[in-house]
Amino acid sequence: MTAGPEAQSALRGRVAALVAGATDGEVTEAEILAAGGSLTALGVTSLAFLRLIDTVEDEFGIILDLDGPFRLLDDLDGLVDHISELTAGGGNHG
Repeated sequence: MTAGPEAQSALRGRVAALVAGATDGEVTEAEILAAGGSLTALGVTSLAFLRLIDTVEDEFGIILDLDGPFRLLDDLDGLVDHISELTAGGGNHG
């Protein structure tokens, strides 16, 4: 079960803010929301991804499987969909 459009939009905005925070503002929330592509291409570094993973796991009470497809983490919408799926299932999934 996935979240409705309003909840998904709110989650997308929250995740964009988390990404911006993980980059220490090097990539802005507006840039992330407008891009629609690879976060790496926007300038999100490997260190920022590690910060983001920790923050997402803490905030949403989930575990992101780092052995899974990286594309789920490198794309805002893919990450949002993945978080939505994991939180709908009760969290702590890999």
